[in-house]
Amino acid sequence: MTLWQYLQATAGLSSPLRGSDPADDDLLRDVEALAKRERRTPDEVILSLLSQALETHRRADRAHRSWETLSAREKQVAALACGGLTNRQIASQLVVSPETVKTHIRHILRKFGIRSRRELRMQLKSWDLREWAGEDGR
Repeated sequence: MTLWQYLQATAGLSSPLRGSDPADDDLLRDVEALAKRERRTPDEVILSLLSQALETHRRADRAHRSWETLSAREKQVAALACGGLTNRQIASQLVVSPETVKTHIRHILRKFGIRSRRELRMQLKSWDLREWAGEDGR
């Protein structure tokens, strides 16, 4: 049994063999074409794609769990920082000192296990942070 057949059977699809669903056939053809281009077996391609998808999911899950550890004020600061505001601009908008913002940024980075605002922006780039960035949606 190939990995593809195993995955189909494990997912509870009607038949682990080809021909059960046109979408399955299209997907399998795409995997086979990719395998041919990369000079790998379809099972190797499937495992690679699954591994990549799982790693993407793990990263997203870690980011979500990290976000949940932030205080409401830290979420505001993170959203504004991801919007490109400087510490002074964030401080002005939130009516706090730039040193307070700097402290919040340090805590945020520690909670996310990262070292820079750039990394934070990368982790949250697909998130809609308007709720936390204020009325103007920055």
